[in-house]
Amino acid sequence: MGQSQSKRSSSSAPKEPAKKSERDSWRESWKGTLNPFGWTNAPASAEPTNNIFTPIDSDNILPQFPINLQHPLPRTSIEDDKDATIETNKFYANAFLNNQDQPIWTHPYHIWWGKGAGKAGTETYPTWGMNIANIEEGDLQYGPGDPAEYYFSPKRASLALSARELNQETTLTSDTIRPFSANLNLNARSGAEEPTITFPVVQGMSFVTGGYRNATPSIICGGQNGFQSISGPIPVGKSVKYRIADGDGRNWVVYINPVASIDYDAGHFSRIDDHTFVGPPGFKGTIQVAKNPLGKEGEDMYDKATGAFVCEATLTAETEGMNGSYSLTYTKIGNSPLMMFILPHHLQSLSPDLRSSVTKLQLRTTTKGTATAVWAERLTFVENNLPASMGLSPWTPAIGATRVRYPPSVVDFVKQVAEQDVKRAMQDAIPQDSMYFAGKALAKFATIIWVLKDVAQSDMVGDALAKLEMELDRYVQNVQQFPLYYDNTWKGLVSRAGFTDPGADFGNTYYNDHHFHYGYFVYTAATVSTLDPDWLKKGTNKAWVQTLVKDYSESDYKGRDYPFQRSFDWYMGHSWAKGLFESGDGKDEESTSEDGFASFAIKLWGKVIGDANMEKRGNLMLAVQARSFNNYFYLTSDNTNHPPRFRANKITGILFENKVDHSTYFGRDPWLISGIHMLPISPPSSFLRSKRFVAEEWNTFFSNDRAKAVPGGWRGILYANLAITDSKTAWDFFANGVDGKWDDSWIDSGASRSWYLVWCAALGGAPAR
Repeated sequence: MGQSQSKRSSSSAPKEPAKKSERDSWRESWKGTLNPFGWTNAPASAEPTNNIFTPIDSDNILPQFPINLQHPLPRTSIEDDKDATIETNKFYANAFLNNQDQPIWTHPYHIWWGKGAGKAGTETYPTWGMNIANIEEGDLQYGPGDPAEYYFSPKRASLALSARELNQETTLTSDTIRPFSANLNLNARSGAEEPTITFPVVQGMSFVTGGYRNATPSIICGGQNGFQSISGPIPVGKSVKYRIADGDGRNWVVYINPVASIDYDAGHFSRIDDHTFVGPPGFKGTIQVAKNPLGKEGEDMYDKATGAFVCEATLTAETEGMNGSYSLTYTKIGNSPLMMFILPHHLQSLSPDLRSSVTKLQLRTTTKGTATAVWAERLTFVENNLPASMGLSPWTPAIGATRVRYPPSVVDFVKQVAEQDVKRAMQDAIPQDSMYFAGKALAKFATIIWVLKDVAQSDMVGDALAKLEMELDRYVQNVQQFPLYYDNTWKGLVSRAGFTDPGADFGNTYYNDHHFHYGYFVYTAATVSTLDPDWLKKGTNKAWVQTLVKDYSESDYKGRDYPFQRSFDWYMGHSWAKGLFESGDGKDEESTSEDGFASFAIKLWGKVIGDANMEKRGNLMLAVQARSFNNYFYLTSDNTNHPPRFRANKITGILFENKVDHSTYFGRDPWLISGIHMLPISPPSSFLRSKRFVAEEWNTFFSNDRAKAVPGGWRGILYANLAITDSKTAWDFFANGVDGKWDDSWIDSGASRSWYLVWCAALGGAPAR
C-alpha cells in the first residue's frame, strides 16, 4: 500500500513562526496569578520504571484512510490548539457540545452553566454563572413499577458561582482538555482578553473551585426562598469562610481566597436579596465551595484543604503476572494537602498504605453510590486477580492455563456442528453498511475456525481461514461500502456513513461505540494471527489493527493522532459508549459485555504481536472492569450502590452519569436488557460475571422455563450465559434443543452453536464420555 501518510504539512513546506496565543493557557497564567499568594504548582510524582502505558506505534495515518479535514460537527468554544487531540467520550464533553448548558459530573458534584436560564422563585434561579449540585438519595426521582423502571437526579442547583460582570454576552469556553480534567471559562463577552471565572474540573475533586480575575463575585441560591442562612465571615488563615445553608437547609462551606498581591476585604460579602450574596469588586483569587454533611469534623477537613485545588491527573500502571496496580497522580495548585473523593470500587481496591488516609466524609453520587474523601496527591489501586492465563479457549479462574480435554463423543459432535457452522459462515455475506455488524460477523467466523482447529481438528480450517482473510482484507484495504476516514477535527477513525446522518451505524462518525465496533475487528485479527502467523507480515495488516487499537485505546499521552484512552474511563472503571452527543444525563454505557470484550481483544492482540505492555493493559482493564461492573451494573441482592427501589432489577440496563434506566435503546423486554450485557459470550464472560449474579438474574427473569419462550437468538445468549452457573442445563439446550428439536434461529448472528457447545463443555456441562 506504500508509505504511511502524515496529516501534517510536508517537511519541504516553509515553517511559519510560532504564534503566541491571544490568551496563554489557563495553567500558565494561573501560575503567575497564584504564586504571589504562596500557591505553587505541585510537582508530579515520578513515573514508575515499569509503566505499562507506553506508545503502541509511531503516529502516521495509513494511506488507505482518507483524511477528512472538516467533521460535520465543528470544534467550537475549544481554545486548545486545533491540532491537539480532544477527548470525545469523557465527562466534560457537554461543555463544548450544542447549547453547552447540560451538566458535567465530577462525582460527587455536578455543575452546569446557567446561561441565563431559569426563573426567580423556582429551583432553577437565573444565572450566567456556574450552577453547583450534589444530590442525596431522597432527591432521586423514580419511574413507574416495583422495582422502578429507572431513577435519576433532577436538575436542581444548590448554589451557583457567578460574577456581576456576567450577562447575556457571556460565553463558555474550554481549554487544557485532558483525559481526567478540563478548564471551563466563563468570559464576560466574546473575545475577552481573559476569562472572568475559570473552573478547573477534575473527577473526584473535593471543592468546586472558581478562579476569578478582577471581578465582582456573587454566590447565588435558588429555590422558593433562597438561602436559609449565611454566617458571618470566619477567618481561616489568609482566607475567609462562610457557612451557608441552601434552600433545602443543607450545609455548605464557601472559602474566599484572594491573591496576596491585592488588598481585598473578603469579610465584606453581603446578602443583597434572598438569592444573592455579593462581594466587593476587583476580586482576584479563588472561591471554593464544598458540601458539608459532617458538621465540625467535616468543616475542619475542608479548612485544612482549602487554598489548594486539583487541576489535572496522570495515569500510570504496573503489572506482573496476576498482580497489578494503577495510580492517579494529581497536579494541584496550592500548598495545602489535597483531598479527593473516591468511588466504592476504588475504596475496595485502595492500596493498603493509603487506608489511613480515608476519612469519614462521604457524599452521595448520582449513579455510583457513595463517594468517600481521602487525603492523597497520588491514589493507587491494587488488582491481584488479573486474568493473565486467559486466551481464546473457554476460560474460568479454575481452568486457568490448563488445556481442556474433551471426551471423544463431544469432539465428534462439536466437529459435526462446527463444519455446518463454517459452511454457513462462508456463504453468508458480511454486512457492508455497518462496522458494528461487520465486526460481529467476522468475529463469529474467526471463532468457528478456532473451534474447527483447536477442538474439532477439521480439515476445513485452511479453506475457511482463506475465506475469512479475504473478507477481512476488504476492511484492511478500506473498500467496504462506508469506508473509514481519519477525522482531523476531533482526531479519530470514523465511518463515512455518518457524514450526512449522525445516527448512522449507531453514531460511529460521532465517536459512539468505537470500542464495541473496533474491538470485534481487533479480536478477529488476533484470532487470525494465532491461526496464521504469516498474516501479520502481509501488507499493512498489522499496522491497520494497531490503528484501530489506537483509536479507542491509545496508550501514549503525547500521541499526535488519537486521544489517550478515548473510550475507557479509568476513574469510573469502565468505558463510555456515548461520543459527541449532548446529553442531559451525561455519558452512558449499554453493554458491559462488549466493553469487556474490547479489552479482551486488546489483551489478545498484544500477546499475538509480542507487545507485553499492551497485553498487560488488557489484563488490567479486565480486572478493573470486573470490579466496576459488579459494583455498578450487576446488582446482586447485597448491592448498596443503587437504591432499594431499583436494585431488584438485577441489571442496570443503560447506566448514565445521572440516570439508570432498566431498558435498552431497542426495547424493554427482559431478555434484551439482560442479553445486551451478556453478548458476546466469550472467555472473559466467566471472569466479569460472578456465578452468584448469573444465578440471581436467571432466577429473577428466566427460570421455570421462561427462557424457552424467549424469541430468536436471544434464547441462545441466555443459555450460554447460564453455563457460568449451570453448565449442564446449558449443554443440554445446545445439544438437544427443546423436546429433542433444534432450531438454528436460537443462535444470534454474532455467535455460533459450535462455540456455545465448546463453551458449555469446557465449563463442565458435557457428558463425561
